[in-house]
Amino acid sequence: MGGRSMRGGLAALTLILSAGSALAETRDKDRAEAPALTREAVESAPLAEAADTDKSNEPSKNSAASQRTAATRPEPALVRAQILLDRSHFSPGAIDGRDGDNLRGALGAFAAANGLKAGKDRTAGEDLTPELAGKLQATGSDPVLSEYTITEADAAGPFVDKIPPKMEQQADLDALGYTGAREMLAERFHMAPDLLGALNPDAAFDKPGTVILVAAVTPLETGKPKPEGKSAMSKSGKSEDRKAEGKAGEESKPGKDVARIEVDKESRSVRAFDKDDRLVAFYPASIGSEEKPAPSGKARVKGVAYAPTYTYDPKYQFAGVKAKTKFTIPPGPNNPVGVVWIDLSIPSYGIHGTPEPEKVGKTESHGCIRLTNWDARDLATRVKPGTEVVFKDE
Repeated sequence: MGGRSMRGGLAALTLILSAGSALAETRDKDRAEAPALTREAVESAPLAEAADTDKSNEPSKNSAASQRTAATRPEPALVRAQILLDRSHFSPGAIDGRDGDNLRGALGAFAAANGLKAGKDRTAGEDLTPELAGKLQATGSDPVLSEYTITEADAAGPFVDKIPPKMEQQADLDALGYTGAREMLAERFHMAPDLLGALNPDAAFDKPGTVILVAAVTPLETGKPKPEGKSAMSKSGKSEDRKAEGKAGEESKPGKDVARIEVDKESRSVRAFDKDDRLVAFYPASIGSEEKPAPSGKARVKGVAYAPTYTYDPKYQFAGVKAKTKFTIPPGPNNPVGVVWIDLSIPSYGIHGTPEPEKVGKTESHGCIRLTNWDARDLATRVKPGTEVVFKDE
């Protein structure tokens, strides 16, 4: 699968609205006609319109649908599609109910894994094909949204008042925890904070007993994995790119099905394959930069560190970091490497989480491979020491 076709792959689903005579009218029409973001609207949203053989009815690049931008409100059908993809391990990144490269990449990967051809040069205004919609709907019939009751522990934190912008200042904190219950709950359920707020416009996220709507996905755990059969939810979370220190090693529970990891620099994605070379997972990623490019060739997984600290070495020469001696940033979900570090055989490189999930796939990294915290943890639980990692340059 070429990176270019994956990124431009099958277009994200979108509800097609009548075109206005101007962009301003289009935006007003969107606000007036788009379905309200309710539980019923999300659960019942069609993933694709019926196939239309009349090409004159297809939206053009100048239509209302294709003129919509990230400024429009979350759409029920997109929320539903993103949750179904996330539950299938074809991650759209932060679930936000909006179109974008991360969603299109996930749709393209899901299509390829199910024997469907990914289209080229599709626009955001085009419908998801009925064939792909059928495959996606067939992944499960459970509701895509569920109710969650905020607990005393959720409201208690502990939280950090503010995350300092400079790494040297972050090293002075006791932990790099969440800044509040809203951020914590959004990340726990793989959601953008704006979507959490849109689904729960009047909710008090810091009040125990409040019932909220969340994505029905496997909740993110931020601490070290518990033995199978036991579950826990750490609120503080444990801990950009380069050497992250922590006790690395293979998680003992079964289910290590990933035999090869492919890091695609062009499409900004990570794909995971099983021993039979079947694509079993897809994650959007931030992969290096011009200043600090990601490596090329092949590597191996050395181990996994959950709740890692992050040690900065002046030899990394990150822009804006003036320290002349090493310093260590404590663990937490807002640590520069997030909640997990997958250590690679190339010194100081790894695959890891991030404190800014909504920027994954859209910004650069300091050389390593940056995923959302929940995607990094999903991948970490499925690899073992020796798993092959291939860096794809084209």
